[in-house]
Amino acid sequence: MLSQIERGQTNPTLATIWNLTQALGLELTELIGATSSARHPGIEVTPASFTPQIQTEDGLCLLRILSPPHAVGGVEWYDLTVLPGGSLASEPHNRGAMEHLTVRQGELTVTSADDTIVVGTDATARYAADAPHAIRNVGEVDAKALLVVVIRPH
Repeated sequence: MLSQIERGQTNPTLATIWNLTQALGLELTELIGATSSARHPGIEVTPASFTPQIQTEDGLCLLRILSPPHAVGGVEWYDLTVLPGGSLASEPHNRGAMEHLTVRQGELTVTSADDTIVVGTDATARYAADAPHAIRNVGEVDAKALLVVVIRPH
């Protein structure tokens, strides 16, 4: 992979770069040439500009991936912004998977299988994610939430 990157044959993902820094015992900022004001070996800080993001095709939902790459498939957490009219619909995750959604601003409508509920500011909804599920903003203001996904292996 390193050889391909050096030859310009591939562009590494953020997860690849993060894994390289961990293997080399470096901070991400050291690898890209940025400087850190202080070293704290027991604390890892990811600058906002390096936080991976996923946006829906219509641009109305933005997921900022807060969990580290090694957590994929276990416990994942996200900062979620859903603009009015936005929807984040998901296929079922592994059997036993759960989502925990804490609304920080506005309100969101959550559907899991055949159940639907409105979740207001500062409330938390916990629901099965091993069935088709969706998070929608049917209101008129932007909604912000923290989403934790707990995925159990097959």
